[in-house]
Amino acid sequence: MIMFNYIVMCLIFGTTFLAIKVGVDAGAPPFFSAGIRFFLAGGILFLWSVWRGKARLSLFLRKEMMLTGAGLTFGVFAALYWSEQYVSSGVAAVLSATGPLMILLIQSRLSDQKLPVSAWAGCLVGTVGVVLLIMPGVTIAFSAIWIVACLVVLVGEFCYAAGAVYSRRVIQRFSDTSPIALNAAQMTHGGIMLLLLSLFTENVRPGSILAPDAMLSLFYLITAGSMVGHTIFYWLVAKTNSVFPSTWLYISPLIALFLGVWLYHESVSLISVIGGITIVLGLILVNLKSLRQLTIKKPKPFQETNPSQS
Repeated sequence: MIMFNYIVMCLIFGTTFLAIKVGVDAGAPPFFSAGIRFFLAGGILFLWSVWRGKARLSLFLRKEMMLTGAGLTFGVFAALYWSEQYVSSGVAAVLSATGPLMILLIQSRLSDQKLPVSAWAGCLVGTVGVVLLIMPGVTIAFSAIWIVACLVVLVGEFCYAAGAVYSRRVIQRFSDTSPIALNAAQMTHGGIMLLLLSLFTENVRPGSILAPDAMLSLFYLITAGSMVGHTIFYWLVAKTNSVFPSTWLYISPLIALFLGVWLYHESVSLISVIGGITIVLGLILVNLKSLRQLTIKKPKPFQETNPSQS
């Protein structure tokens, strides 16, 4: 059952990037689409947690939820949804895998601790992978907006990293509260921020939102991407440890790259594929120490890893 749920989770997180692309290409305003997705998904999960006695309504009013939502949901998905107007879902997915590399750098900066050689090697390999991934857009057919979109995804991942580091303190402070409720509260806050951004920057037309592809994309992202996927993630944390479920980061980006080519006929060069694989290898090197915990059978308490990157 554990491996089945793990595979389902990886597939769900791997398909969300393509689902975002389908919705954006159908004409759905990116900020509005992201806002509705996380406001509804987060709100439903949060109210469900309150109904089950896993959280109190007052939790939603805490500033920690707003600040976490600004990093883990608003910053990440404002960047991702906007960028997928100009880059393929596969490229966006692989660039999103750089988030853990940034987490490591922020943590080492704040704690003033020296990183192990494997971590520095992983950062170097990951950086090389990013360069390889975006190189075709520079050398083959230069597109300024394509390069900007790639950089915006990386900015979003920096927001994710900052939010993840901050969420570590939040989870410790609210250790008696369900992680699902905490994640739901921050998603709702992030969704509200995205809707406010849409209000001031987008002209939302009912026709674009009600287009079949846009509606199908939104429904899938709310139910599968933001509710089912996250619930499976936290179930796996409870049944195994905090490291094993997080290994979706090594698998889902490559699934997204493959699905984009296979189902959506996105073009990808060999250099970009090599770059994507290189980024994943760098990510494995960075987390080499943590991956060794997978040999420990005793469940670990939930730490800072958050799946809302997809």
